[in-house]
Amino acid sequence: MIEVKINKESFAYDVHSLIKAFYPEEEVNVREKETFTEEAASQMSVRVGDKEIEFVIYENQALQKKSRVCVENRERKLIKNQLKQLIYGALSDYTGRTLPWGTLTGIRPVKIPMSMLEQGKSNLEIADYMRQTYFCSNEKTALAISIANKEQEVLKRLDYEDGYSLYVGIPFCPSICLYCSFSSSPLKLWEKKVDTYLEALFLELCFLGKAYKGRKLNTIYVGGGTPTTLSASQLDRLMNVLEKSFDYGHLKELTVEAGRPDSVTPEKFRVLKSHGVTRVSVNPQTMNQETLDIIGRKHTVEQTKEAFYMAREAGFDNINMDLIAGLPGEELPQVQHTLEELRILGPDSITVHSLAVKRAARLKLFQDEYREMGLKNSQEIMDLAYFSCVEQKLYPYYLYRQKNMAGNFENVGYAKVDKAGIYNILIMEEKQTILAAGAGAASKFVFGADHIERVENVKDVAQYISRIDEMIERKRSFLEANGL
Repeated sequence: MIEVKINKESFAYDVHSLIKAFYPEEEVNVREKETFTEEAASQMSVRVGDKEIEFVIYENQALQKKSRVCVENRERKLIKNQLKQLIYGALSDYTGRTLPWGTLTGIRPVKIPMSMLEQGKSNLEIADYMRQTYFCSNEKTALAISIANKEQEVLKRLDYEDGYSLYVGIPFCPSICLYCSFSSSPLKLWEKKVDTYLEALFLELCFLGKAYKGRKLNTIYVGGGTPTTLSASQLDRLMNVLEKSFDYGHLKELTVEAGRPDSVTPEKFRVLKSHGVTRVSVNPQTMNQETLDIIGRKHTVEQTKEAFYMAREAGFDNINMDLIAGLPGEELPQVQHTLEELRILGPDSITVHSLAVKRAARLKLFQDEYREMGLKNSQEIMDLAYFSCVEQKLYPYYLYRQKNMAGNFENVGYAKVDKAGIYNILIMEEKQTILAAGAGAASKFVFGADHIERVENVKDVAQYISRIDEMIERKRSFLEANGL
């Protein structure tokens, strides 16, 4: 355990995130207090003063390193940058390690170059700023800037002021994967109540359609969970409700996740295609059967291939496939095999996720058991994925990061020209209001670059059903209070 005492708690989150990036397998506690507890072998101290910032590292109560820097500007953002630069430099010297994203620990690093592009800065100016301010590596700096340029190209076709997007949550899955921490429920436990859930969802969708009538709906994303756990007739009902509740006149993308190959049928894909769905995801995560068995994906590699070809036969020309780097027991050869299998299939986009071990996932609860198998990711693996995608003419178009990611890397979406997922870009760049319906769904209302408000639904399915009137009233009250 690493114990950190800090004199200003307002910086505790930033300090914790950066130290955790250097010590991903250690428990890190950051508290505003005077003394250390005896059980913490590794101890650190952070002091932010009016004129000076200090960072000290102890091991077994013995001083190892002390670093100080004069405060250059008392604006909080600039103090935070200086503090993180000081900690990063000290830990980098002490551990002999550097981090690919430098001091950046947030979810959306691409927002930095995107904002600077909008200010008229050149790619060279942005690169210098990211390297000097955040100590980003040359590779990650170049990746972030290239994606920002791609995002800007895609988003210039949207009307942010009058436009909005819609997320629809279907919180059921055939089984719960080892790494999953989403609001998902095993279908077997809820089979008899799926229709009841849909009736509640339809009430919320009808309200949202009326509330935003007259505005331009740009994208719809039906996610989960696994939406294709619904039967073909249930999917048909859902798509009919969406069509009746919302004006599709400005719709540029309608995505439905068909992520679990054991949840799809030709009939389901035909239903989705008949309702104008433009993009689907068929997600293998890995094409190695042994790994699928370990992580609780109750399907075979062959079923993944069959699901992909089902979607093609139904007429879909925009199919995404997700994979995860850092799964238990997988190293470079296993990831290479997955990429070669995907190359044969030829999807229109591939999203490469770095495994993030979330607190609520079974992988976190039993991490010692699975760590023996190895939870590894590396720059070599990320480079392999990059070059494999680019060779297939799939280019990076969006990126985000999560806490506790294997190797401290990132998730990257690669797509063919004109196949980029518009909703994915919107959710990352927070340029547009996204209404959200369903259990665990959170609507995000964008009022400006630095003003975003969230209105959340309860996560529990039974609670969502029984409290649907309350979920609708939360949104109604918010919209009225903000003149929307």
